[in-house]
Order: sequence, then structure tokens, then C-alpha cells
Amino acid sequence: MSTAQSPLLRVQDLHAHYGKSHILHGVSFEVQQGEVLSLLGRNGTGRSTTLKAIMGMLTPTSGNVVLDGQELAGKPAYQIARAGIAYVPEERDIFANLTVDENLLMGIQPKRANAPVWNVEQMFDYFPRLKERRNTLAGNLSGGEQQMLTICRSLLGNPRLILVDEPTEGLAPKIVEVVGEALADINKRGVSIILVEQKLTIAMKISSSVCVLGHGAVVFRGTPDALLGDAQLLKNWLAV
Repeated sequence: MSTAQSPLLRVQDLHAHYGKSHILHGVSFEVQQGEVLSLLGRNGTGRSTTLKAIMGMLTPTSGNVVLDGQELAGKPAYQIARAGIAYVPEERDIFANLTVDENLLMGIQPKRANAPVWNVEQMFDYFPRLKERRNTLAGNLSGGEQQMLTICRSLLGNPRLILVDEPTEGLAPKIVEVVGEALADINKRGVSIILVEQKLTIAMKISSSVCVLGHGAVVFRGTPDALLGDAQLLKNWLAV
């Protein structure tokens, strides 16, 4: 069982390749139970690759991914999901030919230890628009509605940790705010989050800690306030 001394997730010296391209160069960090950790950095620094390597969508070349004492590195994605990690991809990956309700049903998994249990009605509380569209084919939803659906489908697996990749990309400002508030509340209810997000205002608002990646390695780990107070770091690794 996780304690204050034992992180929920430990990523240690993680390396990953796409073909001959070496993308992750020894990424290491920890996520405590109840924490929101944001992975920040410019495009191409390995943030999304880190999530895919944790989730088993990309097999790490070397390194460790340990969830509450269980080694997951190299295991297939379905086993990692069953261990208690959910993944919200940037591409959303909804089932376009199924309705909203049918997509949500696809996500339901049994209750698991040390994780909150979610149901469809709670999802509709977060995103009332989905309830209005519950009989609509997911392929006919707007981008924002598809993002809401993907988050909800992942939550219905009752995860302990959710990996969220660029959830506000391309969304209208009002929808960005709704998604940000939902993620903050999901965390308050006991789900830890690793967030990849370009919008610093969202990341700083809901994160308890941040990692900045540069050239496939962690170049900063600390609090949002510490990051915002380091003008040189912001210039070197985050300025566009």
C-alpha cells in the first residue's frame, strides 16, 4: 500500500526510442497519491512519449515504471490499465460509430482497491452536454464534446492514476475552463493525475508539482511557484 514514503508511481531512468530516434534519455520522477503532476516543455521534448511509455503504448528501451510496488515497464497496455492507470490520448480515440452511452459503457471496469468508483451519472454531472448528446454517435460530436467523452470513458475504469495528454488543445476558452475544473475535482476525489498541457495557466492552477522536460530529460522538478519564479528557466525551456 502507498504511504507518504512510498510514491504511487515511480518512473526511473526511462529510455524510449521511435526506431533509431532516441526520444527519452533517462526520465525520472515520482507521483504521490493524490498529486497532480504536470509535464511541461516545448513540443518534441518527450512529454507525450513519456505518457505512452508509462501506458505501454510504446515499449520502453530501458528503465522502470512502478505503480504502488508493481513493475509495469514493458507490459501491454491492457495489463497496465487493469493495474489502475487510465490514459486520455491527445487524439481522443473515441469509437466514432458508437453513441455517447455506448462509448461510456465500453470504459466500465470493476471496482479496484484504493480508488474511487465512478458511474455514468457522475460523468453527466461533470459534463451535462454529454447527457444531452447521450444517444448521438460520437463521431458527430464537437472536438470539445469528444474530449469530455474521452475523459469520462477513462474515469469509468476506476483508475488510481490518469494520464491526460493535451486535454485543452484546440478547444474554445469556455470549454477549456470546464475541462480544467473537472480535472481539479477528479483529483480532489482521489485520482492522481499526470497532465501534459501547453496552457501554463491551466497547469499552474491545478498542479501540485511540475516537471519540465528538455531534450528528452527532466531539467526541472518543483512546485508551480518555484517554476514561475525562475525567469531564466522559463526562458530557456518554455518560451516559444
